[in-house]
Amino acid sequence: MVRSGFPRRERDPSSKPGLNQFYFMIRRGLVNLTRYSRQMSTIAPERASELKANYEAVKAEIERLMPDKSNPPRLVVVSKYKPVEDIKALYDLGHRHFGENYVQELVSKVEALPSDIQWHFIGSLQSNKCKVLAPLKNLYAVETVDSESKCTKLNNARAEEDSKLNVYIQINTSGEGQKSGISSVEEVVTIARHIKDNCPKLNLEGLMTIGSLASSTSGGEENEDFKKLIEYKKEVDSAIGADLGLSMGMSNDYAQAIKQGSTNVRVGSAIFGARKTKEEMKQQ
Repeated sequence: MVRSGFPRRERDPSSKPGLNQFYFMIRRGLVNLTRYSRQMSTIAPERASELKANYEAVKAEIERLMPDKSNPPRLVVVSKYKPVEDIKALYDLGHRHFGENYVQELVSKVEALPSDIQWHFIGSLQSNKCKVLAPLKNLYAVETVDSESKCTKLNNARAEEDSKLNVYIQINTSGEGQKSGISSVEEVVTIARHIKDNCPKLNLEGLMTIGSLASSTSGGEENEDFKKLIEYKKEVDSAIGADLGLSMGMSNDYAQAIKQGSTNVRVGSAIFGARKTKEEMKQQ
């Protein structure tokens, strides 16, 4: 029987990602061309100036807080729900590391923006999206792995000729049920060993956490969630002979995170302004 519309074609899982794969993802609803792959419009001068001022203020604060001036923490600008014009404005200022929470949005922006951007996936990682994420050539890191099986899927979907994909193990340091991540130190060590021994296309770059609102606004000398992540790091470092990085700190607590040794901060609203909700985005 002949199907209407696009002819069904089987894709070789080992083939390189390219236009055929991109069209495949369009048909499966993984890419929203109407929002991100349209021709980029010109950003308003006022908006460009606002972004520049906010970005430079965050960079200056990071520099002021740096315990080691020779080894500053990486700034990942979280661009979730933000238009490509805003991202391009920051790119033109020299910034390269950006973070996205949703696979569909990330794939769309990868296609629409310069190829030397270093993308970080920082949203909840679903097993069925690993094969979509891993082939993206300028995906720098997946910061939210939380199982051996997901690591294996990412490793298997990464092309042999591509550079190793950096990964972070997500730790739920706050114990909040709505947050992803692992709480057991033993499980974290098991995943770390699995990456090291069985995933040659992955590089375990560090551990990641999202601090609770209570810890981030307590005003104490130390953020308890960040303190816990440091304890996890000590255990994993000792178990596998590593010196892992720490991805901790967002717009409301990145300053404290840097003071406690963060090597990777994820900042969005402090640069872009308040983020719109999903409901507000649907109404656009």
